[in-house]
Amino acid sequence: MAERSFVEEVKKLRLGEGEVFRGEGILAVTKALLESGVAYVCGYQGAPISHLMDVLADAQDILSEHGIRFENSASEATAAATLAASVNYPLRGAATFKSTVGTNVASDALANLASGGVTGGALIIVGEDYGEGSSIMQERSHAFAMKSQIWLLDPRPNLPSIVKAVKDGFALSEASHTPVMLQLRIRACHVHGQFVASDNQRSPFTLQDALEQPRRDVSRIVLPPASFQHEQEKIAERWPAAVRFITEHGLNEFFSEQADDIGIIVQGGSYNTLLRVLERMGLADIYGESRVPLYVMNVAYPVIDEEVIRFCEGKRAVLMVEEGQPNFIEQNVAAILRQHGSATALHGKDVLPKAGEYTAAQVMRGVRAFLSRVGRSAPQDYRLPERQIPVQAVSALPAAPVHARPPGFCTGCPERPIFTAMKLVERELGAHHVSADIGCHLFSILPPFNLGNTTMGYGLGAAGAAALNAPAGKRAISVMGDGGFWHNGLTSGIANAVFNRSDNLTIVVDNSYTSATGGQDILSSTASNPTRSTGHAIEAAVRGVGVKWVRTLRHTYDVAGMVKTLREALTTSQAGPKVLIAQSECMLNKQRREKPLKAKAAAAGERVVRERFGVDADVCTGDHSCIRLSGCPSLSVKPNPDPLRTDPVATVLDSCVGCGLCGEVAHAAVLCPSFYKTRIVSNPSRWERWRDRLSAAVIARLQRRAERRRARLAFPGVGS
Repeated sequence: MAERSFVEEVKKLRLGEGEVFRGEGILAVTKALLESGVAYVCGYQGAPISHLMDVLADAQDILSEHGIRFENSASEATAAATLAASVNYPLRGAATFKSTVGTNVASDALANLASGGVTGGALIIVGEDYGEGSSIMQERSHAFAMKSQIWLLDPRPNLPSIVKAVKDGFALSEASHTPVMLQLRIRACHVHGQFVASDNQRSPFTLQDALEQPRRDVSRIVLPPASFQHEQEKIAERWPAAVRFITEHGLNEFFSEQADDIGIIVQGGSYNTLLRVLERMGLADIYGESRVPLYVMNVAYPVIDEEVIRFCEGKRAVLMVEEGQPNFIEQNVAAILRQHGSATALHGKDVLPKAGEYTAAQVMRGVRAFLSRVGRSAPQDYRLPERQIPVQAVSALPAAPVHARPPGFCTGCPERPIFTAMKLVERELGAHHVSADIGCHLFSILPPFNLGNTTMGYGLGAAGAAALNAPAGKRAISVMGDGGFWHNGLTSGIANAVFNRSDNLTIVVDNSYTSATGGQDILSSTASNPTRSTGHAIEAAVRGVGVKWVRTLRHTYDVAGMVKTLREALTTSQAGPKVLIAQSECMLNKQRREKPLKAKAAAAGERVVRERFGVDADVCTGDHSCIRLSGCPSLSVKPNPDPLRTDPVATVLDSCVGCGLCGEVAHAAVLCPSFYKTRIVSNPSRWERWRDRLSAAVIARLQRRAERRRARLAFPGVGS
């Protein structure tokens, strides 16, 4: 199950001509796809575009009504290759995935698609999260678009512009026989607004037509000599066709073009930020009317020479607002101005940051610097209102600085006991090389576990340790999730290890979902999915490619069992790759599913049991090994209730989900016996209420007797 359901929201997708559609950016994209007459949609989830896949999955009925094939692709490469259906047939198709890491995975298929060209419209919707997003590296899609000459759209982040960009993208693709990449920045994905809807369209040429009337054009296949001709086509035919379409249909926008002799060129995706800055500086109003001429590039690539010259004509200086590095557009604009002999001065990265996200504060500083360079000042120099913050005494502050909490696993995460077990094994066998995979497993690199040497990409955990196979006293360990396993790991990791006779250990964390991308179902999911085939065991797939040593642990919270299995995998004399499949459901997804059901049951008067753990403060020694070995966020410390003991004791917070790891760690590591389990019962039975009263009475009596005994021993002779 995905982390969020869109069952109610997708009903809006049925709106017709003239009706007002209100909702989120992702929903607007889906509606635009329907209005564009797509024949098929595919993709792989990943922030910030995951919700698009979830929306499409919840809209299966509507898609089926219009003959649209929807696929949850195995990887970004699979999704991109699916667009091959648009090469020979007038079929509109869309693929979606995360960028830039997703685009990198899809690069082989995209390069072939761009080389041979397309007949039907092919749209690649990428979730761009340069800056404060979810990507693990800071790159942009722009370089890839330029490399393969795929036209790149970067629309203004409002719903009408996004919907128009989808429709224009298909039309541009068909006009230039070139795939088009639609870049949706993180704020565009989640922006809310409205637009006037149109009727949903059914593809005039269907998938059935393609199957029954197969077409074959050898000139579209990337083989010599056709591949050499493709490059010439890009320059001589496809590029001019794209330029004509962009110009004639006004994909880029001009605002207040003649208002001043200076101007600003901005990518569409940064338009809202820039306009907010101008409004704050008194250079624009809240309705978007700017006192500074603006050229908004909703098409980031290609750059249209004629439009650049038109905008810069009569202006003594312009500012290029291009987020990220390198400054591709700025360099292109500079070359255009020079080649045309323009005297307009160009500013960009000389006044704006060379790298990093362009927040409103960064853009404001850049615009101020630009105005200063051209001898202007803003009519209103915006300043944040001053606030008086009361000064507090600092004597109570600790002498040492408080360290920032590193990213870590959620409370109850089934991956935590795996790495706890690895730390316990490390005590016995020493440190091992650990190759981590993309996903939650990366948190094991940070405290308190401090495991992991490298990470190379999604599903590439095993491949990242492939070279480290040599006669030695230790084996390399790689970790991947079930999502990474089905995405890329089975072939790139496990099958590769079998073929090359690897002797390393691969741990596959099987929590039933692609948890890192939103909890989507996969082949090995245990949930019953009416539209997808699930329940396919990872162990069967692993044995199918030739692995002999395979172990499946169906309860990762069994730390002692995990330690025993890890020890066996790392010390066995059996040759060949070893695979340990660690199964437990993602606790976060389990909570999402069960909490509403339990709350409903409790409200209806049904008996509901919740398990929690606690620490006996009288027994706890204050060693805190339990915290160091588990790292659970629900484990904390509190002052010692015993006035004769100064060390703080461990305590379990209310956020505990009852996974039992703390107790398991205490047992497996032979720590203190201070942990106890308690059961919280809502709507208990009469028998349970009577037993609780009896237990409370007995305990109270024993406590009173113990107190009297302590008093006699502490003060002998008193009261006798």
